This record gives sequence, C-alpha cells and structure tokens, in this order.
Amino acid sequence: MKTNLVTREGFEKLEQELDHLWRTERPEVTKKVTWAASLGDRSENADYQYNKRLLRQIDRRVRYLRKRLEEMKIVDYSPEQDGKVFFGAWVEVENESGEIKKFRIVGPDEIYGRNDYISIDSPMARALLKKQVDDEAEVPTPSGKQLWFINQISYHSK
Repeated sequence: MKTNLVTREGFEKLEQELDHLWRTERPEVTKKVTWAASLGDRSENADYQYNKRLLRQIDRRVRYLRKRLEEMKIVDYSPEQDGKVFFGAWVEVENESGEIKKFRIVGPDEIYGRNDYISIDSPMARALLKKQVDDEAEVPTPSGKQLWFINQISYHSK
C-alpha cells in the first residue's frame, strides 16, 4: 500500500499536471477526436483510434490524480527534524566499498522521472528513518543485507 505523504513541491507539481491535462491536453485531444469522427468510418480511421485511446489515458490519469490529491497529506519541513532522517530529507550515504549515493526521501507519487528521489516506502528509506549522521543502516536487498553509513542529512534543496 502506498503512503499518502507528499512534499509541498510534489503536491504542487501533481496539481499542475492535473490542471495541464484537464485544461490543455484534454480539450486538444477532444477536438482531434471530433474532427476524426467527422471523417466517416471510424473502424479504419487511425487518427480517431489513436486520439480516442489517448483521451482514455488522459481521463484515467485525471481520475487518479483527483482521487490521489484528496487523500494526500502534505508534510512540510520542521526545525525539529534537523540532524535526523525523516520525510523530505536529502541524504548522502556510503557503503563499505566506498559507493556514495545522494537522494531525497519523498512520497511514492513524486519519484517518477527523478533519479535523485526515493520513495518513503522503499527498503532504503525505511532503514534510514530516524538515523543520524555517522549512524549505519542495514538495508535488506535481494542479495542479502547491505550496510550503509550516513554522511550527510539536509532538508534544503540542492
């Protein structure tokens, strides 16, 4: 089950996506469907079929976003979080072989298209929660547990 937490920036991006889909994309595709339907036989009309499918995808995403945005709880930064890993934190970790990773812990709806974000529901995020700099975290992986050391924690964007 997905966590219903989201950062303020993530919530605003999802609202912008919904607004763009509803006010810009959907009206354009609807015009194309209407135009293609006016040409006659719809069964062999590629424009009609393609745009009708695109319209269904847009409608599905709009329904999902409307429902999801109602359920989400925005989590803002609080000064009490400083020094420990909580939701919204930028974290730098290092494993025993010296591999360094930097990422932000966010809600599951915010990670798409971002390589520097991980979901709060991920094993790495769960292992890091409430830890401090220089603490170690055991992260369960398919190949066994892996040890990561926390180098840095920040709550300000980089």
